[in-house]
Amino acid sequence: MMSLFWIVIRQLEEIEAMAASKKVITRAEWEKKLNDVKIRKEDMNRLVMNFLVTEGYVDAAEKFQMESGTDPGIDLATITDRMAVKKAVQCGNVEDAIEKVNDLNPEILDTNPQLFFHLQQQRFIELIRNGKVEEALEFAQEELAPRGEENQSFLEELERTVALLAFEDVSNCPVGGLLDISQRLKTASEVNAAILTSQSREKDPKLPNLLKMLLWAQNQLDERAAYPRIKDLSTAMLEDPAI
Repeated sequence: MMSLFWIVIRQLEEIEAMAASKKVITRAEWEKKLNDVKIRKEDMNRLVMNFLVTEGYVDAAEKFQMESGTDPGIDLATITDRMAVKKAVQCGNVEDAIEKVNDLNPEILDTNPQLFFHLQQQRFIELIRNGKVEEALEFAQEELAPRGEENQSFLEELERTVALLAFEDVSNCPVGGLLDISQRLKTASEVNAAILTSQSREKDPKLPNLLKMLLWAQNQLDERAAYPRIKDLSTAMLEDPAI
């Protein structure tokens, strides 16, 4: 299926460049063009490995390396360490996550004040979630307030976060979304990206970007041609053009 994504992207660009007016491309014509394009298996394997490594699927990456002989380009043990940090944040264990990040590379937080602030912000949120209001207030005064004074954007985020303390029912307050699991996931993704950057790795896998390119190319081509397009990316099945 992923090879089809590569093929469709290239063919879409080619047809878009050729099309001067809207035309109809039959399934037979389209499939012939697809079959004429050859994609190296090694390139596809590297794309798969890039996704597994970036997203942290260690076991799958190890198995894929053995089966395909594809070099992950990184010590897979470091993926386990990175995922341990990510999991700690996702579970609300921010102190543990900070300690693990520093064990990996102390410079990550030393050189990224925004990330450190967001981790401390998440730690404050977890204190509120656990009903430790007095401890949360003390933490905000000692750890977050000084950083807010140094950075206006931090101050705005801090004010929004501290507003959680003003509501008895935080689940229904205007800033209640900070207590959603999605906030943990957001912070965890930020930490994951920072660790990848520190390891000179791409912070985002290539595959999702290729899918975005595919959708963009199809939208562009829709204005110039009727052709067998992919509507469901999960199956990559071609749908006959409406004539």
